[in-house]
Amino acid sequence: MTTTSTASETGAISPEDTTSGLHRRLGPVGLLFSAVGSIIGSGWLFAAFESSGIAGPAAILSWVIGSVLFLLIALVYAELGVMFPVAGGVARFPHWSFGSFASYTMGWITWLAAAAVAPIEVEGAIKYTRHYITWLASPNGTLTASGYGIAAAALAFFVMINYMGIQWFARLNNLVVWWKLAIITIVIVAFLVTEFHSSNFSSQGFAPEGNGGIFTSVSIAGIAFSFLGFRQGIELAGETKNPSRYVPLAVIGSILITAVIYILLQVAFIGSLSPSAIAHGWTALQDPSNPLASSPLAVLAGLIGLSWLGSILYADAIVSPGDTGFIYTTVTARLSYAMGRNENAPRQLAMTTRSGAPWVSLLLAFVVGLIVFLPFPSWQKLVGFVTSITVLSFGSGPLVLVAMRKQLPDQERPYRLPGGHLLPFLAFWGANMIIYWGGWATDWRLFVAVAIGFVLFAIYAAYENMKGRTLPPMDWRAGAWLVPWFLLLLLSSALSPYGGPIKAWSSDGWGFVAELVVSVVIYLLAYYVRLSPETTARYVAHAGDTALTGAAARRAAGKDLPPEPQADIG
Repeated sequence: MTTTSTASETGAISPEDTTSGLHRRLGPVGLLFSAVGSIIGSGWLFAAFESSGIAGPAAILSWVIGSVLFLLIALVYAELGVMFPVAGGVARFPHWSFGSFASYTMGWITWLAAAAVAPIEVEGAIKYTRHYITWLASPNGTLTASGYGIAAAALAFFVMINYMGIQWFARLNNLVVWWKLAIITIVIVAFLVTEFHSSNFSSQGFAPEGNGGIFTSVSIAGIAFSFLGFRQGIELAGETKNPSRYVPLAVIGSILITAVIYILLQVAFIGSLSPSAIAHGWTALQDPSNPLASSPLAVLAGLIGLSWLGSILYADAIVSPGDTGFIYTTVTARLSYAMGRNENAPRQLAMTTRSGAPWVSLLLAFVVGLIVFLPFPSWQKLVGFVTSITVLSFGSGPLVLVAMRKQLPDQERPYRLPGGHLLPFLAFWGANMIIYWGGWATDWRLFVAVAIGFVLFAIYAAYENMKGRTLPPMDWRAGAWLVPWFLLLLLSSALSPYGGPIKAWSSDGWGFVAELVVSVVIYLLAYYVRLSPETTARYVAHAGDTALTGAAARRAAGKDLPPEPQADIG
């Protein structure tokens, strides 16, 4: 059994930097910019246009709703991230509260979500370049053979830079994020002062598609997708110098900064459109023949006489998505690394180079990225799926938070989310609503992907058994909330007006009620079946790269309680 590590009451850094092979070299700006840079990717280039075509001017409300929901989720992970600042935290936290079955399931979902982002960012860049390099993609945005080759080369570049270690990552990313912030600020100001039609906010109605358009826009227009990157403040916590201060700054700060930017950009985009562009309604923007469809902001800049800005935007269409894809390659590797350390995936995934790069996991991220291009060869076809599966991975965070407050009540928490159960429950309910708004067409594919993960795990377990190796106990009881959660989400999606085959209700109000019931049932079930405090303490200690404090450390060391059988250690 791994020796238990303890932290001082002043909040010592966990042993991640000495036992994991990873290095703690990220400062506050580096960690904040990793999150901001990940949030400002291809989403900012397309989301204002896509959401306008779905919700009209009410897309502004969609951004507000998305910002609030993701801030709730981010607040949950701010507490978890500073309590245990480890690489791949989103995948590892469920293991300590709900055991190996929950850990593998949520780890698979989290990893698959992250692995799909680098390809989607590459596709976003190629979609913009199609305006002047037509042979990379077909008119509908699907990659050509040449485009696939360029996309593969981009993924290989991301892996190569990551292989050099986290310092290279931070240096390159900080420069690129300053570029992103400068460009998006220039676009907002230029659009607002050059041409602004206030009548656009009312001429076709503020919310022409009603509440349905507002909510749908959050999930499928790239709004929720744009905020997914806050997670980098959690996933890279194990590589920052002072996690108790830097993680909340990165997680919460990135959401607040980008929320203001995105809302201002939406206002500027709507106001700068020519009234003739929406003369036949806001849904006319969704016509594939619309000149704005391939590269909305750059084309709009040209239409209002800012051709110089359009040229800059075409360049940024490579830089912004490229940087986000680069960041997600880093994070995808850290997630599979985390699963290797949890011992519910091949242990080779946790192997690192001397510079601290998880090289086996990086190679796996590259191979899977190439595969992702095949069933989802365009940006539009992938964004809804990535949004829903990523939000599903975030959904376990609130459940872990409330469970750990019972399991490790004495663990030092440099940041503690106030409000008892209220904010964690609202975060869980909000995550379920985003998945619900994604619609049946996205959700059934989402849960097929989850089912594939179960098949892969069965194959892995059979292989380990054939080699005479024993997997950690699955902790089936502690993970008993997972399958009911998935089934209830799938059922509510089938009953919804968002493409559901049953469509049992037409009012948005029933959707809120349905997801409220789902959230209450699963929240209570997970809270009831959680692991015991003793088991959680031993699981955390067994990881070997975390710091336990107070009574939890004594439990794990067996000073307060008799030791459990070795077979119980995950």
